[in-house]
Amino acid sequence: RAPHGPPQGCFACIAKPPALQPASPILAPSSAGYLMESKSCKGDSLRPAVQCKHFVEKKTMTNPTTVIEIYPDTTEVNDYYLWSIFNFVYLNFCCLGFIALAYSLKVRDKKLLNDLNGAVEDAKTARLFNITSSALATFCIILIFIFLRYPLTDY
Repeated sequence: RAPHGPPQGCFACIAKPPALQPASPILAPSSAGYLMESKSCKGDSLRPAVQCKHFVEKKTMTNPTTVIEIYPDTTEVNDYYLWSIFNFVYLNFCCLGFIALAYSLKVRDKKLLNDLNGAVEDAKTARLFNITSSALATFCIILIFIFLRYPLTDY
């Protein structure tokens, strides 16, 4: 018998060979006739039509949605630029001020590219190098003043 009407379900479910189709006790009359030729019985018209799971998903996915991209505010990320310049010019202990200045410039570049995570990581590194450079240079300056005030010949 020729199938009457379009088959129930989506192409993904109907295109499978009958051997790969999941066994279901309830088949819609039109899909049962389409998948295999069988003799008609009186009970075919009483069975409810089974909707394909893809058909249900397709209905829920067609709802229109609006996507608004909100870029993070990159002005909150501190680049420690002035502190790095000060360390580079005055307290450049073992070139740590220069490294801090390089990371400060990387923070500014990443802020322009809206790379917030990269800017935050480089800001932390710039702050670390600035702290280290300031602390070591200050410690050396204090040691120099102590040795100038109290020379080693007095000991």
